[in-house]
Amino acid sequence: MKKLVVIIISFTFLLSSCKTNEVVKQSNEEKWFDSSVIYEVNIRQYTKSGTFNAFREHLPRLKELGVDILWLMPINPISEKNRKGTLGSYYSISDYKKVNPEFGTIDDFNLLVTQAHNLGMKIILDWVPNHTGWDNNWINEHPEWYTREGGKIIHPAGTDWTDVADLNYDNFEMRDAMIDSMAFWVTNSDVDGFRCDVAGSVPSDFWNKASMELNSIKPLFMLAEDSSNYALLQTAFNSNYNWPMLHAMEKAATGSGQKAAIKDIIRQVESRYPSGTFPMNFITNHDENSWNGTAYNRFGNSKDLMTALTFLIPGIPLIYSGQEAGLDRSLKFFEKDEISWADLSESELLKKLISIKKENTSLYNGAAGGTIKFINCTERSILAFIREREDSRVLFIGNFNKEKKEFNLREFSQPSEYRNGFTDEVVDIATNQGFSLEGFEFKIYVK
Repeated sequence: MKKLVVIIISFTFLLSSCKTNEVVKQSNEEKWFDSSVIYEVNIRQYTKSGTFNAFREHLPRLKELGVDILWLMPINPISEKNRKGTLGSYYSISDYKKVNPEFGTIDDFNLLVTQAHNLGMKIILDWVPNHTGWDNNWINEHPEWYTREGGKIIHPAGTDWTDVADLNYDNFEMRDAMIDSMAFWVTNSDVDGFRCDVAGSVPSDFWNKASMELNSIKPLFMLAEDSSNYALLQTAFNSNYNWPMLHAMEKAATGSGQKAAIKDIIRQVESRYPSGTFPMNFITNHDENSWNGTAYNRFGNSKDLMTALTFLIPGIPLIYSGQEAGLDRSLKFFEKDEISWADLSESELLKKLISIKKENTSLYNGAAGGTIKFINCTERSILAFIREREDSRVLFIGNFNKEKKEFNLREFSQPSEYRNGFTDEVVDIATNQGFSLEGFEFKIYVK
């Protein structure tokens, strides 16, 4: 009998060891999002009809641009009760398992996913787990799933989100229903992940369970709308928002040469982010555009410099709908406000940056990318660094001052022949190399 126990224990230990090794092996495997660029899709404002079918016509153009993860803002039906504006907020969900009829049918959506997949692109859904609309069927069927004060269901505390009702994560039946709703879209529509709204307001242990169960269906990309709770990245999420970088870039856009905060935030990625995870870098998105102003308003003449930076620093870059068309107005959030695609001249910059990122493994996302080393310069307003991984080397030099600057690279330890990332001109760059950059100008050199 004792021998049998020993055998069972030994066999169990063997299985456990194999399983552990399998997990380690999977964590070291190449991920499908290692070199990806995210593109946020505002279905409502994208076309005149604002439908899935109309948006599908843009897929070949986006494929040519080089993006490969399409993040669709919430596609679910929008509650009518307590609705804001004419069309309401995308984030006031009346049913987690249906599509907004304004956008089309679930068959239309599934066709969009299929066509995107056929083009080699992935689809992630914007998921709203913190609250629902006031006419969501959960309110009538399960009022105990909501946060209440004085017996009444309330909207999220400390917000003006009066069009939504706050969910109670102390209720584990509700948690299971939420995971089931997310799994519905993975199983039935083959989506590839989720951008999770106000993820930091939802308990980490919920996300850990949700991520484990969802990833057991297929490997997903999980993006948290959060920038402070790094515990979310330990198990559940692959990436989060880099709001600190956005705010540092906005300050630097004044043209006074402020770049110290940018360097500090880049350094913090190595110290704060769990291995394999990374921030999402951006200069605009639906919230920034609608509520805080356009990229032109906030960055002025430094817009291209800051855009380039989001592709060169550690992390995954984001492009918002219309950014490639020079979107120069704040889109209405609760009304129809169609994007104009008449001028796609901004596409050239983005297309080139995407190409540089994908062709150089040192710029890949997370653990797949290379190290970053800052280079001292004779001018304080110049930010220079090199990204390196194996035989891939990318040098970035940017002037964060609105005035022209002439300077030298100091302590540059990688003298060699480089190629200009935009012009393909071959140049020799050496220690103490002299440069001249106009205000907010930047250079990218690759080897």
